[in-house]
Amino acid sequence: MKGKYHLIHLSGSLLASVLFAALIIRSGIVHVLISTTDGFAQVGSFVAGFFCTSMLTIAPSIVVLGQLSVDTSIWSVALIGAVGAVCGDYVLFWIVRDKFSEDVKYLISHATMPMRFKAMWHTRLIHRLLPFIGALIIASPLPDELGLALLGFSNIRKERFFLVMFCMNFIGIYVTGLVARSIAGV
Repeated sequence: MKGKYHLIHLSGSLLASVLFAALIIRSGIVHVLISTTDGFAQVGSFVAGFFCTSMLTIAPSIVVLGQLSVDTSIWSVALIGAVGAVCGDYVLFWIVRDKFSEDVKYLISHATMPMRFKAMWHTRLIHRLLPFIGALIIASPLPDELGLALLGFSNIRKERFFLVMFCMNFIGIYVTGLVARSIAGV
């Protein structure tokens, strides 16, 4: 029963996030804030980048980053947004790495699956592919939790973590800005 309640709560939260993103688009509040305040674009890029990492806040963050990319420099939005996203990813990484990664490892080790699949999970190739797959998920507009969990499996060092996170988030935010600019006709 608890799992069903959690799923309903999560679905409701996701719906609220998407509705909030639609409200941001329709209200034009980002454009108004950019035109009335000089520093909002930089602060907004950082904050939207920070919240672009979580499943529950990704929709409004993408809307804000897209609008900022239309109204200001796409390079500035991508750079500052990527710094914010790295900060958000760092927070999520330690939460996900410690909790989610261990849960998945436990499930894999105790699942009733063919021995070949279990053996494949422990191969060197899979462990080398995990950071790459995780990085691709982080660069995509998908929430970063799964990508961070895959990086958690790989035991990535902090220095590489920051570099990979920055590059992947920069690419993801830049592509988001390009899509927003093409939709807006800029």
